[in-house]
Amino acid sequence: MAVLVIAEIQGDGVAGQRLSEQTCRAVTAAQQLSDNVDLLLWGTSSAHIVDQLQGYPLGQIHLLESAAVEHGLAESLAPVITALAVDYQAVVAGSSTFAKDLLPRVAAMLDVGMTSDVIAIESEDTFIRPMYAGNAIAKVRSHDAIKVITIRSAAFALPLTNGCDPVTVVRVREDIAALAVNDLSSFVSEQITESERPELSAAKVVVSGGRGLQSAEQFHLVEQLADKLNGAVGASRAAVDAGFIGNDFQVGQTGKIVAPDLYIALGISGAIQHIAGMKDAKVVVAINKDADAPIFDVADYGLVGDLFDLVPEMIKRLPQS
Repeated sequence: MAVLVIAEIQGDGVAGQRLSEQTCRAVTAAQQLSDNVDLLLWGTSSAHIVDQLQGYPLGQIHLLESAAVEHGLAESLAPVITALAVDYQAVVAGSSTFAKDLLPRVAAMLDVGMTSDVIAIESEDTFIRPMYAGNAIAKVRSHDAIKVITIRSAAFALPLTNGCDPVTVVRVREDIAALAVNDLSSFVSEQITESERPELSAAKVVVSGGRGLQSAEQFHLVEQLADKLNGAVGASRAAVDAGFIGNDFQVGQTGKIVAPDLYIALGISGAIQHIAGMKDAKVVVAINKDADAPIFDVADYGLVGDLFDLVPEMIKRLPQS
């Protein structure tokens, strides 16, 4: 069995670009399927990332350097991946917004099923994934010749690198690279949220606020506590809908899935959609004045009280991270 992992690039500028942590963990998942794992690396200046991947458990890297894939549009990448996939039995990527846009299109073009949000791999054709906002766990068996899979990165460790074995780099053939030119879509612009805090989906500590914060001004308590803990800021959908913070920070079924070492929920009741996005956190701390709030059902530590009294006291007593 051979597996193709689709790279996702993070960082600004040529020097700052790197393989996303979700892609690295997808490599670990792919290794559970086969020892024969290759990577598709794409972009206009992705060659320098190859140096960062030396020692990774990869057979070879397919390098696609083309202006047509500069912005990673699904309409450009999908035909290329479909053409490469005929030599593989599985295509794997991290469960990110990028992959959720791209891989269903790839599956449709290959005329195979799509298995998303895999949290465990039992065999080459059997996968474990959550359903119904995480309230049920399904065992899925795929009989397709090519499996198209996204994985929940929190469920897989970072790959071990041996630090010495060189990775073979093969440029994508010109006739396949030409498939990336499309007239279905074009890049217009992007707005990037600049923050000195850790990226939400990869942070080890996440402090999230809900409607209990009551206003955008008082939501700064969440930011202050996150800064004290060198953590990322998150929010419930209720807080986002109320305009306390942008939807980039939403944690939940329709937001980002997080699995930090520590998750602190402030003024969050614990709607099932929010729980689905943070239930994999190792330790959950909840502060809410409603002792019957569902968030306490998943909390390791719960504090019933007024967060406007308790959180400033926490900030005062915590040493700077």
